[in-house]
Amino acid sequence: MEIREYRTYKETEILRLYASVGWTAYTDHPDVLQRGFENSMLTLAAYEGEQLTGIIRTVGDGHTIVFVQDILVFPEHQHKGIGTALMQAILDRYIHVRQIELATDSTPKTIAFYKSMGFRKMSEIGCCGFMKL
Repeated sequence: MEIREYRTYKETEILRLYASVGWTAYTDHPDVLQRGFENSMLTLAAYEGEQLTGIIRTVGDGHTIVFVQDILVFPEHQHKGIGTALMQAILDRYIHVRQIELATDSTPKTIAFYKSMGFRKMSEIGCCGFMKL
């Protein structure tokens, strides 16, 4: 597996990745998703050869805050350490940033994954999060 910056947006592979994990809010509006990628702070991709296996996309300023907007791995490539490697690459790159945040589904699987990466629920540190949809 190789992790490298995702610099050239390839709509077909990105829509296939998002669809594979059921993120239809993104695939229903491909033009918006593309603009999101174009305006992201950093997107890294995991590859097996030239085959995309997963991505992690961040927004923020890279100095005071980094927000992990998306982390996705094709289902057939999950449980092989790809998500962990992608997240670790972000944590290593932004080691100097105090505040690295994300929002995720509240399932035992996702909670366990993020806790294994050193994240804590905001409620555990006396904070709460808000979202306007």
